[in-house]
Amino acid sequence: MNDKARKKKEFGDFQTPDHLAIQVCEKLKSIGIDAESIIEPTCGVGAFVIASRKTFPNTKIFGYEINGDYIKTLDDNLSSVDNSNIYIQQSDFFSTNWKEHLIRINGKLLVIGNFPWVTNSTQGSFESDNLPEKNNTFGFKGIDAITGKANFDISEWMLLESLSWFHNRNGTIAMLVKTAVARKIIAYAKKNNAHIVNASIYKINAKKLFDASVDACLMVLVFNQESPPCYDYSVFDSLNAIDCITIGHRDGLTISNLNDYNKFKNLLGSSNVKWRSGIKHDLSSVMELTQNERGYINGLGEYVDIESDLLYPLLKGSDIGSGKEWRNKFVIVTQKIVGMDTSYIKEKYPKTWSYLLSHSEKFDARASAIYKRNPQFSIFGVGDYSFKTWKIAICGLYKNLSFRFIEPIEGKPVQFDDTVYFISFNSREKAKSAYSYLTSDNVKKILSALIFWEDKRPVKASILNLLKWEE
Repeated sequence: MNDKARKKKEFGDFQTPDHLAIQVCEKLKSIGIDAESIIEPTCGVGAFVIASRKTFPNTKIFGYEINGDYIKTLDDNLSSVDNSNIYIQQSDFFSTNWKEHLIRINGKLLVIGNFPWVTNSTQGSFESDNLPEKNNTFGFKGIDAITGKANFDISEWMLLESLSWFHNRNGTIAMLVKTAVARKIIAYAKKNNAHIVNASIYKINAKKLFDASVDACLMVLVFNQESPPCYDYSVFDSLNAIDCITIGHRDGLTISNLNDYNKFKNLLGSSNVKWRSGIKHDLSSVMELTQNERGYINGLGEYVDIESDLLYPLLKGSDIGSGKEWRNKFVIVTQKIVGMDTSYIKEKYPKTWSYLLSHSEKFDARASAIYKRNPQFSIFGVGDYSFKTWKIAICGLYKNLSFRFIEPIEGKPVQFDDTVYFISFNSREKAKSAYSYLTSDNVKKILSALIFWEDKRPVKASILNLLKWEE
């Protein structure tokens, strides 16, 4: 990777196309957004600075940028527009004393731009200095929940900082962000009583505009200290769309479709039925085998001679999500419950023990710390529920509510990988009844009202476990 590409990846550097910046500014003007001052905190080569000048000709504009080369380009670009009342400064967002700058800016404020689309782990891999300190510098109760995570979007921190600028100030934040980040920010704004009176999300085609394979949007947050706050927000399919759906927060949940939620929320409640994830082992090349006419073969191309007792038929998330039938795949299940001593395998299943031992270096190299504290050859996502005969499964990664009724294969209960959620039963009749319930129109509507399909893993156990079941 050359230095230019490295810098682009490190800083999440997706420069906004000029035509998109103009389109955003015109959209803001068309919905009644105005300001006495505009701040672009990471202005790059100035697409939003110039678009703001063209759209809001009488407004003071303040641009900040860490990259000196970009500032030189911006200075050249400003020669083509009226550059009076435009102030550009080289500045690192994370070390800038924003309070000091904001004191000098009066009246209604518009914060506009395109914060970096990069996570702290990506920057950490480059040993980047361009990271926020992990502390609650501006008093938001939710900040620790974001910056204390192992991985977070840098834009989340920057947007939370920007939210703090509107404490006792009227104005607007209009920012191009990942859609998932926009939802988080609105949720934290509600939790921390930020005075938002109107919020909207306008979807954009990030692949076409930025060659980025993420769901992204223009997030618009309007602040008015004189009006009661409202945290419901409208979602439009594009910057030009007229129709929208309304998303909001009810009963401690973020709702993707308030109309369906209000109609079918009676289907939610407490239940003894719990969805579980499949087996996690992080070593598919060794733990997963495929049976052919010659026997069992692992992912390394080795033929394996082991006892069959610990082998269970396996359906992976891609099988469940795409409706595929079983592909003669098996998984070695070394434990009945998490933390179970695995030394029994040595005495009872010596061939299996010998096989596992021959790959002990690969087991020891598994990155997750959870394996270090547990017996050799440990797995996770296993319990008595794993060995019940009848199951209903769904893959969390697929963008549909496609439940599968899973029967035993070769007399054994089917296992899944950890992208699959499932419930299990000892009775086929009970399993069939549960399947009919899950595939009913009303259940699908209430679940869909809780799911955001643009998420990387849209179907979550936490959502499925909200369903109320008749005992």
